[in-house]
Parts: sequence; structure tokens; C-alpha cells
Amino acid sequence: MARPRKPLLSTERIVATAAALVDAEGLAAVSTRRLAAELGVSGPSLYNHFRTKDQILEAVADSVSAQVDLSMFDPGDERDWRTALHDWAVSYRRALLEHPHIVPVLAHGPGHRPAGLRLADAVFGAMTAAGWPAAQATSIGALMRYFVTGSALGSFAGGFPDDRAAYDPADYPHLGQAHLLAERQEKVDERAFEVGLAALLAGLEMQYREL
Repeated sequence: MARPRKPLLSTERIVATAAALVDAEGLAAVSTRRLAAELGVSGPSLYNHFRTKDQILEAVADSVSAQVDLSMFDPGDERDWRTALHDWAVSYRRALLEHPHIVPVLAHGPGHRPAGLRLADAVFGAMTAAGWPAAQATSIGALMRYFVTGSALGSFAGGFPDDRAAYDPADYPHLGQAHLLAERQEKVDERAFEVGLAALLAGLEMQYREL
């Protein structure tokens, strides 16, 4: 009886395995030695696909960018630019929250990553098509990336200890309820994101009317 063949090593399989490691254990878990062990191959065989760990992490980051919905920027989509930006930002943040450990890599910008560049191209193209000058469309893309990635880098609510004793009213007279934030983390953070996004879009709308 023939021995079962090992699955062929592919770029997609390496990226998927690395992504699972990053999700489970963080960026530090990824190394060529660890990946080779997880994949059941020799370390040098990885170099046929990726030369460095950084290239692997860039590919993982791009796989997350590829999960962001861009359909609202399609020429045939009927959403106006403000609604499109809102819906895109929500999808963008959702993808990052599902893979929080890779956010620091994504925060550096798209670099040469294809999905990241498609994302930037879609936003810029939609804004200029809506009538924004190129310079302002660029600023909008940057602003949205700052806002979304910043919201996904860490939890505001989760950063407060759930120990009531940590908030002595003599020192922190306005933080009497802060110990409750951690247990309401998801709700608090989600509401903060929506409030910030609404304010950001309202400000852009005011600028748009003055074009």
C-alpha cells in the first residue's frame, strides 16, 4: 500500500498556518522553525515561498486586509460617499478585531501588500468620484486608517482595573464607576467607535458642503 502523501507546501498553506499562530499566540510565536514544525516540513523548504519572517507577517496582514468588504465602493453601488465610508469602516474594524495581534503590522500602512493597496485604491477612487479633491481624498483615507486601526489596537474599557479600591475618590473624584468598565468592555468600546465615527463623518460632511 502506498504511503499517504503529505499535503503540498504552498504559499496559502504557510500563510494560513502563520495566521493561526498569530491569532492564538501573537506575533512572537511566528518563526521559520515553528512554522516548519507546524507544517511538517523542513525549515529551508519555506524559503522557496518566503525569505524572511517579516515577509510571512506581511502576507498574514494582507490576508486580513482581504477580508474587508469593499463592495460599497463599487461603481454600481448606490450608497453615497458618507454611508460607504461608514459601512467600510465598520467592516474594516470587524476584520481587525477578529485578528487583533496583526494590527501593529497593518498600522504601518499597505506597503507592497496587494489587498492593502486595493483597499487604499478603492477608498481614494470613491472619494474622488464623489467630488473630493485628490489631496483631501488622500487625507480622508489616512484619517480613516488612523481612526479604525487605533480603535482596534486595544480596548479603552478593558484598560481600567475592575477593582473599586483602585479609584480613591480623594484622588479620582469622577471615576467612581470606572471599575465597571472592564465587564462592559465590548459595549463601551463599540459605542465609543460609533460615536467617534459619526462625529468624524459629520465633520467631513461639513467640509464637503464647502467644496
